[in-house]
Amino acid sequence: MTVVDDPAPSFSAALRAATWADHQRAEQAPYIRALVAGELDVEGYARMVDQHWHIYRELEAASATMQADPVAGAFVTPELLRLSALEADLAALRGPGWAAGSEPLPATTAYCERLREVAHDWPGGFVAHHYTRYLGDLSGGQFIGRVVRRHHDLGDAGTAFYRFDGIDDPAAYRAAYRDRLDAAAWDPGEQARIIDEIGVAYALNTAVFDDLS
Repeated sequence: MTVVDDPAPSFSAALRAATWADHQRAEQAPYIRALVAGELDVEGYARMVDQHWHIYRELEAASATMQADPVAGAFVTPELLRLSALEADLAALRGPGWAAGSEPLPATTAYCERLREVAHDWPGGFVAHHYTRYLGDLSGGQFIGRVVRRHHDLGDAGTAFYRFDGIDDPAAYRAAYRDRLDAAAWDPGEQARIIDEIGVAYALNTAVFDDLS
């Protein structure tokens, strides 16, 4: 009898399995638990939006740099960009002068420094952070958006970050994104580096939540 070895998992499946514990730690951060439970006031929520603005400003600057890259450029699509939505949310939550009071927390500063270090000239590093943020926004982020709207009676003003007007089917979009991960011509060593960097991204994200707490 011929024994057929089980095929190796796809890169996207291996990536997800390797970083699942990091993902769970981020979701269980005390700040996120309080936000989902409705224990924070509107300003408590706005503080997270403010920190996201600093992070996405750096990530989307890297997107502008990487859009011409033959591998990383496949992941740069306009429907994912969040910076203008975050600015609209901050204007709704804090008023038109919100930028004058915007200050990154220490963990946010460290996060932005890491993005400047790896996301502008390392395609795999860029994709690691791009994947961590945007696929999170299209999965668990959708739940957070719904509960924030419900707890604080917010409409589009204040929660535009969670609305992706150019994506009709988030599940299908996530599946297509994973197909792009699997199609990228990264050798096993580079795939391992990317998985490690996704772990770094989750740790940086969790540290921001800890600072917010």
